[in-house]
Amino acid sequence: MNNLLTQQKNYLEYCTFQKRLDKKTIKAYRIDLKQFAEQISAKNVLSITPNMLEDFIANLHKQYKPKTVKRKIASLKAFFHYLEYREVIEVNPFNKIQVKFREPVILPKTIPLNTVETLLSTVYTQQRYAKTAFQQKNALRDTAVIEMLFSTGMRISELCSLHINNVNLTEQTILIFGKGSKERRIQIENEEVINILKKYKTQFQPQIKQCQHFFANQDGSALSDQSIRRMLNKYATLAAIDLHITPHMFRHTFATCLLEEDVDIRYIQEMLGHSSINITEIYTHVALSKQRDILKTKHPRKNFHI
Repeated sequence: MNNLLTQQKNYLEYCTFQKRLDKKTIKAYRIDLKQFAEQISAKNVLSITPNMLEDFIANLHKQYKPKTVKRKIASLKAFFHYLEYREVIEVNPFNKIQVKFREPVILPKTIPLNTVETLLSTVYTQQRYAKTAFQQKNALRDTAVIEMLFSTGMRISELCSLHINNVNLTEQTILIFGKGSKERRIQIENEEVINILKKYKTQFQPQIKQCQHFFANQDGSALSDQSIRRMLNKYATLAAIDLHITPHMFRHTFATCLLEEDVDIRYIQEMLGHSSINITEIYTHVALSKQRDILKTKHPRKNFHI
């Protein structure tokens, strides 16, 4: 009953069917808990001590970057909280240890706006001058995907899972289901973007109906995140862009540009679907970096000769 592997199996079922966590979270939990079970000497949850946890965490620090260690510790803490909640254990061993370490601030990578413009120009050109109907149709969909990423700041997982019923191009709204099935609604206020999305939807109507996802392939299957990554690499190469562009960089660029235009960070938090404003505040570091650049190159004091 108190076997570690059995309790881990019970916990993952609880997360899947009762907490209804998304598949990626469950997968991460499964990987982290499996690693813990393989590296810990105790096979019974009642035998796990604070010292064992401290040794395990120390080994994690030798193998992984702080962000990964933080995630793995969070997975373990959630598991032991579940054991305590289910009264499998009387005392949570995590209560006896302090886990605090400074995670380095890694600034999000953004795309310079002139690079975004160059990329979009290249996609539109490919669409206009495609040699075959098949190529033209693919280029139209690719244009719609990139415009959507940049216009909404949505995650690539959110874009790939976007259901046809959650896109209202008449009202110009997108209903997004983010992490933990949290929903938010985003407006698209650029007419050029709306027009390309309408054009795409009209041409891909049969494929969209077949898979029930807004973004589809020509065979009627839903567009995958790997397809979008390959797409971005393709157009970056065509545009002779040296920067390695990822889908998530559009999200970072979206947020940073709004912050630099003095949009309140709470609105940006809501648009990005962040559960905590602390997550959104990472973009203030990017804005400060921009501020330093402005003051260094634009402040009139640099022209003084004293």
